[in-house]
Amino acid sequence: MLRRPGRRGLILGATFAAIAAAGAGVAVYLSVRTPPKGGLVAPTAVTVLTTDTTPVKRPPKPPHRLLIEQPCWPAFGGGPLRNLSRSDLRLGVPGKSSWARGMGDLMEYPPAYCGGRLFVNLERGRTVALEASTGKVLWSRPAPGPTASSPAISGPNVVVSSHGGTVTALRQRDGGLVWQLRTNVPVESSPVVDEGTVYVGASDGRLFALVEATGRTRWIYDFKGRISSSPSVIGNLVCITTYTGAVACLHRRTGSLAWIRYFKRDAFRYESFYASPSSDGRRLFTVARTGRLVALLARTGDTLWTYHTGALTYGTPSVAAGRVFVADLAGGVAALRASDGARLWATHVSGRVLAPTLVVGDLVFLSTLEGQTYAARVADGRIAWHFRAGKYAPGIATKQHYYFSLNGLLAAFAGTRTPSP
Repeated sequence: MLRRPGRRGLILGATFAAIAAAGAGVAVYLSVRTPPKGGLVAPTAVTVLTTDTTPVKRPPKPPHRLLIEQPCWPAFGGGPLRNLSRSDLRLGVPGKSSWARGMGDLMEYPPAYCGGRLFVNLERGRTVALEASTGKVLWSRPAPGPTASSPAISGPNVVVSSHGGTVTALRQRDGGLVWQLRTNVPVESSPVVDEGTVYVGASDGRLFALVEATGRTRWIYDFKGRISSSPSVIGNLVCITTYTGAVACLHRRTGSLAWIRYFKRDAFRYESFYASPSSDGRRLFTVARTGRLVALLARTGDTLWTYHTGALTYGTPSVAAGRVFVADLAGGVAALRASDGARLWATHVSGRVLAPTLVVGDLVFLSTLEGQTYAARVADGRIAWHFRAGKYAPGIATKQHYYFSLNGLLAAFAGTRTPSP
């Protein structure tokens, strides 16, 4: 038979419950107040494969040599700095489309380009190589999972990450396997290759440095916080952001920590970074999902200035000609002075901008989730061009062409000032 507790028992029970609740509250408070402790870890949960069992679709070889344009766009952001700009190219506004190809799937991230070939990842998990001058497919290869990232060109190879937990090097000429690293966790980060090393982040917080030729691990640093961003290389540093509010740089040779900064959203929560760090070679720029853009000195991590977009922001800032460009999910677009964060202009488009901006010459491009792509003037933000397609990252450029990734449509456009090849 159950007894009803007496008054003393009720008081003691309430006291213990209050103590337990207070303890739990303190634990939660400390968990959000204390950033995770990361460090170098052993490569115990990774394997490297070199045996190719994946079928590759290879249409008949083109009967002519590939036409080569300059410069290369070897990775997301255009290169190791991830600055998303080619301010020296003067193509003018896009003119007539040279070719357009429906890819049968969306492209969240733009292609990479070099040596006459475009390489693009499709959302549901496929890497496609195309002839840049015609849009003809050279080869197509499935991935172990979704590929919401850009490939990285690595000498004769191209490196691809996937949500299936792989980082894979493929031969540029035919899509054959060179090596594949299996991480056992999704990899959303776009790889970058510099001086013989591949850098890429995994969703469990590990940042990998791999030997370009073999996929062998040089070092792994575990930040113990989700990584969706892509690493940038600035001099002797490799830098990354995390969902736990960290912006950090490591010594690229050893993986040892150069510096780390955690940014607070409020007294109880840290910021969360989806955007990658971009750089002008001296400063590092990134934006938290809350819209807080931060500029740091790359060498030391000292905060130089901050700016608030006023809306949710996911796109990596682009950097060009002493300016930083950022767009947000409220349709706001702003140009800031890189040295002090002063706003030089702001404009608005009808729609939500999720992806990064792109600077080519005197134009800054952006696409909205509502399916529109715009070009604003770098000088004052006035809209100079509009195209009724697009959704995520707008694309890339060479001296001869824009290559736009317009949701499921990949298209080449000559500029109105495109020089003769």
